[in-house]
Amino acid sequence: MKEIYAIIRPNKINATKEALGVLGFPGMTAWKVTGRGKQKGIQGEVAFPGVVQEKTPDGGMKYVPKRMVYLAVNDEDAPLVVAVITRINRTGQIGDGRIFVCPVTEVVRVRTGETGAV
Repeated sequence: MKEIYAIIRPNKINATKEALGVLGFPGMTAWKVTGRGKQKGIQGEVAFPGVVQEKTPDGGMKYVPKRMVYLAVNDEDAPLVVAVITRINRTGQIGDGRIFVCPVTEVVRVRTGETGAV
């Protein structure tokens, strides 16, 4: 199995969730995160009402609001999931996000104790 972490723009979370659901991957975890990449949080990249965008001495922002999506999939499904997330979230602009794919060595279902691809 593979675990996939995708850091994406907040306005793309619903489209990402819907596209993955249509392809048969309805289960995921998503949460609000903040951070910045190589661009150092370019001022004006995002604008959210009520969110203070503090500038750093180098002209960037301290942090940019994003969403992180996590899901675990079978090895053979990982390329499809990555392709879908990429297609939905690519705008061609700085700040489109990152996708991390990591191996999963074991999965345990808490309720039943089952192991493997549960």
